[in-house]
Amino acid sequence: MSSGHTSGLAGSLSAAGPVEFTIPAPAGGLTIGTTELHLVDTSRPDPWKPDRRRELMATVTYPADRHDGPRAPWLSDGLAAALDDSPDGLAGLGIPPGAVDWTSARRHARTGAPAKTEDGPYPVVVFSPGFAMPKEFAAVLTDDLASRGYAVVSLSHTYEAPAVEFPGGRIEQAPAWEVNPGTMKTAIDTRVADSRFVLDRLPLLADDTERHALPRGLGRSLDLSRVGMFGHSYGGFTAAETMYRDRRVAAGINLDGVLASAFGFPEGTPYVPGEAVKHGLDRPFLLMGSELADPVTGDVDRHSHTDPYDRSWAEFWANHRGWKRDLLLRGSAHLGYSDLQAVVPQLSSLAGSAKTRELIGTIDPGRSVAAQRDLVGAFFDLHLRGQDRRLFELGSTRHPGVEFTG
Repeated sequence: MSSGHTSGLAGSLSAAGPVEFTIPAPAGGLTIGTTELHLVDTSRPDPWKPDRRRELMATVTYPADRHDGPRAPWLSDGLAAALDDSPDGLAGLGIPPGAVDWTSARRHARTGAPAKTEDGPYPVVVFSPGFAMPKEFAAVLTDDLASRGYAVVSLSHTYEAPAVEFPGGRIEQAPAWEVNPGTMKTAIDTRVADSRFVLDRLPLLADDTERHALPRGLGRSLDLSRVGMFGHSYGGFTAAETMYRDRRVAAGINLDGVLASAFGFPEGTPYVPGEAVKHGLDRPFLLMGSELADPVTGDVDRHSHTDPYDRSWAEFWANHRGWKRDLLLRGSAHLGYSDLQAVVPQLSSLAGSAKTRELIGTIDPGRSVAAQRDLVGAFFDLHLRGQDRRLFELGSTRHPGVEFTG
């Protein structure tokens, strides 16, 4: 890895106060900017709070003209405080409250920097995070993709994400609700509607009619004839379901997400596959899986379409009619497809080795980050730009930890 990656995974421990950490620099080479959009769907009641109209926050990260503006925080003060107390947020890492300065890390994207327009417009890629996760936990991948020449729109799904910050510092937190098949079905339907609403709004941004005080040139830098989508966990399910319902999305990636609103495991529980599973898709789609070790037996389930543990992937694979690949990142864990892959190794003295393995697996963190970035970028290069970097030829060994299962 480059020195930028290595320093991003090194960490900074101090006995005098909370631990600080860093986010690895993007590998794509382009300077990047970022801005926040507050979007309100006046036509749709919020499914979690029906007395309100549905409102969202989206982060747009894009190639920038120059290094103008401060580096954006990984987490703002308000979000860090809210997530530090949430079992679905930072408290779930097993780290004592107050032991980490969650506001210390800075992204490499510059807030409000003017967009780089001379090489654009750039393909647009939408990102959806995992269930009950905020969009901020995906900066390692989304910022890197922007540095490769994409405009990336990251969503937080309000009242499902543990906390979402709106203008003026207003924090909206998820209410307490039971996770069951009905809740999960509401969540996926809401996520798809959120994603399609944002796609509806992007042409208005391109025309600069939304009056968001956009960074200079941003609207002109969006190529809405080339749109992709990817997501982690339930966000990967969201990408597939959005593609099924909306042909504007030309290509998608699922990072280790079951393609169902009721999973069918453990055995005997309901199984409700998504529409993309039942009917397949006719456009390019990439599956990337992780390994799950049984804490009692030590047996390893390798998430792929060949593993009966998740029947949704097998059924999707059989019904899919477009370009497809299924890749397994050996030694990885489910949350390793988030920024935790880069952050947790810096906090291992606090989390402990067992918790670290549970969260991100045993794979070398730098190698994992490099493989994920390279494969996500190469997929969209191939299917949105027509540039084949030959990473998806069966048996490719560019990244030794990556195993092709189809």
